[in-house]
Parts: sequence; C-alpha cells; structure tokens
Amino acid sequence: MRLKDKVAIVVGAGQSPGEGMGNGRATALTFAREGAKVLCIDRDLQSARETVDMIGKNQGTAMAFKADVTKEAEIKAMVSEAHARWGRIDILHNNVGVSLSGGDAELADITEAAFDRCVAINLKSCIFACRHVLPIMRAQKSGAIINISSMAVITTYPYVAYKATKAAMVSFTEQLAYQNAQYGIRANVILPGLMNTPMAVDTRAREFKKTRAEIEAQRDAQVPLRQKMGTGWDVANAALFLASDEANFITGVTLPVDGGASVRRG
Repeated sequence: MRLKDKVAIVVGAGQSPGEGMGNGRATALTFAREGAKVLCIDRDLQSARETVDMIGKNQGTAMAFKADVTKEAEIKAMVSEAHARWGRIDILHNNVGVSLSGGDAELADITEAAFDRCVAINLKSCIFACRHVLPIMRAQKSGAIINISSMAVITTYPYVAYKATKAAMVSFTEQLAYQNAQYGIRANVILPGLMNTPMAVDTRAREFKKTRAEIEAQRDAQVPLRQKMGTGWDVANAALFLASDEANFITGVTLPVDGGASVRRG
C-alpha cells in the first residue's frame, strides 16, 4: 500500500484497440492496487470505465472521467473533479501521446494539421494539466508529477512531431522540478523503450499492413535485454516508484525503462 490515502489523476487511463495492456491502464491499476484513489481520464469514456471496472474487481477506488486533454477547459474540469471529490491531488500522471496514429511522419511528408495535432496531444496537454494541478499541490506543500516521454528522444526515431514533443516534455519536466522543489513538489519523466502495448504494436500492424506477430518479432529483436519488449506493467512499476515516498528525494530525473537500449552508442 505504497500510495495509501493518496489521490491520483491518470491521464490516458483507457487504451487504444488491440492486444495486451497499455501503459496508462496498467498504471491506473497499479496505483489503485497500492491504495490510491484514481481518477481515470480518457477521451473514450467507455475505455476509462473498463479500467475503473477492473480496479473495482480488486476492491480499489476509482472513477472514470471523459476529457479531451487538447482543450484547457476540459483539463481544468478533470482537476476540479478530483479535488472536489477527494479533497486533494497527490499525483498527476501524464500518459497520453500519439505518433503514427496522429498522422506523424518524416519531415518531407508531415502536414501542418498532423504536426499541430501531435503537439496538442503530446505536449500541450501535459503543460496545461500541470498548470491546473500546481496551485493545489503548492497549497498542500506536496505532490508528485510523472510525465511519460519516450526513448524516441535519444534514439534515431524517424517521425518529426513525436520526437520533438517528447524531447520538449523532458525539458519541461526539468523546469517543473526546479521551479516547484521549494513547494515540496517532485516532477520526473519516464522514457519507455520498445513496449508491447496496443498503441505501439497494433497501430503499427495496421499502418504497415503486417501481422501483429511480425511487428512483435521486429521490435523484440531490437531490445538488448532478453530480446523481448517491455510491457505496460514495466512503465507502471517505474511510475509507482516515482509517485511513492520511496522516491522522496528524487526530482528532475529522466528514467529510461527500455531493456538496455539507451546503453548502446553509435
């Protein structure tokens, strides 16, 4: 019960269609299992409700909330809901992000509309979610913010908008950390590597017209550790550590969860 009596907002607590468990859903389930009350945010309310149902079956406490986090008014509403319902906000977990599914492409092919969409989802949503929780956390003199970036930041990822926005998220998290340390607020960022999630694998299978097994095999072969991708649970466990009091003296950290991919150079 490492998060007993804590209140958490998990943005992106549903998941896209496909096999397995997404990072956001796994994190919501993990936080609830460890004692947190979780507001599960997703633009697909039914998907968020599925996450809440899974939490309820394990005697956890959670509520689903529909929000399009590209819109500040809806971000403000989700923060107000959590605060009004439970009286505090201890954890903000920003997990949304798109690349191919948002129309991302290499530089010669990217469109203005796709770039703007990826920026709004990947970066703007994170910045404004933080903007609205910070007054509450500052008043409490405590809080933990965990942002999900990507190993695309430090690898040869080909698609422009995803790499640029996820790199910006790392710098933004560092800024959050040093500007809010005096208030007892910690901010850290996770870089997931190659993950076996619906968004990562099933989206590519559809986009590249390949089977899921083919995409899995291609991605597994690139992972140094056991030649096997990670799962949503690996990201969730890292987020749990950063959200918990075990990480009480850790802020401004960029944590790869990547099976050793970041160790390779050249």
